[in-house]
Amino acid sequence: MGMWVARQLLAENINVVLIDSHAMRLSAASSELKTVGTTDIGIAAKTDFVILAVPISAFEDILRELSKKLKAGQKVIDITSVKMMPVDVMHKYLPECLVLGAHPIFGPGAHSLAKQNVVLTPTTEDEQIFAASVRTWAEARGAHVEIMTPAWHDRLMGMVLGLSHFIAIVSGDTLLHQPELERVESTSSVTFRVLMTLIGSVLSEDPALYAAIQSHLPELPSLEKDFVKRAKEWADLVEKKDNTAFATRMTELKTLMQQNTLGCEQAYSDMYRLDRKE
Repeated sequence: MGMWVARQLLAENINVVLIDSHAMRLSAASSELKTVGTTDIGIAAKTDFVILAVPISAFEDILRELSKKLKAGQKVIDITSVKMMPVDVMHKYLPECLVLGAHPIFGPGAHSLAKQNVVLTPTTEDEQIFAASVRTWAEARGAHVEIMTPAWHDRLMGMVLGLSHFIAIVSGDTLLHQPELERVESTSSVTFRVLMTLIGSVLSEDPALYAAIQSHLPELPSLEKDFVKRAKEWADLVEKKDNTAFATRMTELKTLMQQNTLGCEQAYSDMYRLDRKE
């Protein structure tokens, strides 16, 4: 995502300096983007904005080092997938800087900000003003921007990222260990292909990043326990061949979905549109 952000800024003729402690990775990135790269974290003190696109697991160590270099009043934005921990760490190590938690809720495969969701998590009045300017900038490029607290962000991301990743990984763990899976393609349904697309998209990502997201969303364990509990209840209905109870419960869910989303019929047509081969 750091590369993605740099690419977008460079396309608007904004000067970008890449900073990375890994010299070979830095050289490759600088060459690809045709911009300056350095392993000297002190260069950050000479910039107008510092954008942190770093592993969640290394976030505090990097902030501890960065805090020795930055000047009072510098603007710092982090774009990690969780917000409570990074925002707390920025406040701890950069009390004289203007910081802002941000989460672009999309991957580096996006072509631009257009039609993408972005969350900003200011916690002070100055950060609110900063967030308003970032929001204006992003919305001018077609993004949909929401402003909320770090805690509310992490609560929502438990559902948006944490549980969906968990379902994909567990489904993949189940299906990829079935010896017949390689013979499924010629008889698969649209539902199955959409599920395999979800599994494949998650498994193609960085396992360390996904592990960090799982461990840093505080309400996710209880959500996943609820999922496992409900999965067992559904499995018990199947094992007992209780078709009446299964259909009744599914009807209740359909009603809930119609009340809270576009509705099942819309979701069904959307699934076929996703699966359609261009």
